[in-house]
Amino acid sequence: MVSKIEFNKDIEVFIKDFLLDLEENNVAIFAGAGMSKSAGYVDWCELLCDIADELGLSVEKEHDLISLAQFHENENKSRDGIIKKILREFSQKAEPTENHKILAQLPISTYWTTNYDSLIEDTLKSEYKIVDVKYQIPQLATTRPKRDVVVYKMHGDIQSPDEAILTKSQYERYYRTHEPFLTALSGDLVSKTFLFIGFSFNDPNLDYVFGRLNLHFGENPKRHYCFIKRETSENGDIDEDTKYKQRKQDLRISDLKRYGIKGLLINDYSEITDILKELANRFRKKTIFISGSAEEFGSWDKDDALRFIHVVSKKLIQNGFRIVTGFGLNVGSAIINGALETIHENPNKYSEDQLIMRPFPQIESGERKLPVLWEEYRHNMISLAGIAIFLFGNKRNSEGEIILADGVLKEFELSNSYGLIPIPIATTEYAAKKVFDEVIISEKQYFEGDEWIVDRLKKMANNSGKWDIIIDELISILNLINN
Repeated sequence: MVSKIEFNKDIEVFIKDFLLDLEENNVAIFAGAGMSKSAGYVDWCELLCDIADELGLSVEKEHDLISLAQFHENENKSRDGIIKKILREFSQKAEPTENHKILAQLPISTYWTTNYDSLIEDTLKSEYKIVDVKYQIPQLATTRPKRDVVVYKMHGDIQSPDEAILTKSQYERYYRTHEPFLTALSGDLVSKTFLFIGFSFNDPNLDYVFGRLNLHFGENPKRHYCFIKRETSENGDIDEDTKYKQRKQDLRISDLKRYGIKGLLINDYSEITDILKELANRFRKKTIFISGSAEEFGSWDKDDALRFIHVVSKKLIQNGFRIVTGFGLNVGSAIINGALETIHENPNKYSEDQLIMRPFPQIESGERKLPVLWEEYRHNMISLAGIAIFLFGNKRNSEGEIILADGVLKEFELSNSYGLIPIPIATTEYAAKKVFDEVIISEKQYFEGDEWIVDRLKKMANNSGKWDIIIDELISILNLINN
């Protein structure tokens, strides 16, 4: 049995609440230096280490690093040395971390960062998202067509290192020189739920940002979240120094509540990845990939079969699930009709975002062959989901014979490789029945940790002809998986 990570109460509450905001497309990420450091880039201490040496100071003894940058500018009457340091450190490419990849796969449309590197936008682009990057004030007034994500780089970008926000004097003037960025950030902080990642909240960098924001949230600020590594000693003992640091950390966490930020304590930074994985896993389990095609319907009357699929789709939407479909023969049309009917009956409750349609191209009109395009389509669709439902699954071959749909069987293989939970409706026969036989025989492989699903699948299989009972059982299974 797969051991599932157990989170403390605060983390569990965060996951549940943040998931709701995520489903409503009401989430923003604020990425600090910690996210880029994990990918191999330097943090502020490392960036300014050589600068401190030039000044005859030690970066380990300095807490106000922004003043350190200011001292260097004062002494040299120029920022040229710091700019060259930025170019040298951030021009080299780094591989995105697992946290970058997980976040890029989620429907998050707003990112804020104080980092200069391009890790966030590069990772988003690798997920085929259109990114609108803004690091200069004029860019705030323009909108990139068909954008999926906006990335606000409020301290500048490696492409324009001479404009990077670095020194104390720049931070002191930021509320005037970059007021549009603060206005945009203030608006997002009021309307979206932020998750701060990579900030220690002891960094003077962020202190200056919040000090200048002067947010007016009133008595009931919107809830935001941040990860904070718990103060501990190297040997694990709770000595007086550790007690002092923990007390100061507690006070700092309490102070963050003035901005509506709830601190989530973790013991190790690797826990952030575990939490994000769980968040993404739960989100995907609310997305159902439906695989199926039907040249004929076997023992089913065609009208009953189409009505069955139609109602399954309606019930999924009504229960808050998202549907991904590839528009399989006959099956796809019934899925889309059922979903759209429900959405249009109550547009205030349901959204067209709950239906993701990816019709397969049928004619080669370019250089790329159809099998290649189909393979990409399948990977794209299945990667969005956490559960796969299999219906019917047959086609007619070149001799006119009805055979199992190899596309449905391929989608079963892919869904297994992506870790989706398979839910084959055995009574629909054909490829769905073949998938059912496979998962029942090898239940440990497909349902390890969730073996109870097997008995429920068998129960559905024993209700041939009673499709209303099958639908109720199916929805019950899906709701239990998501509890």
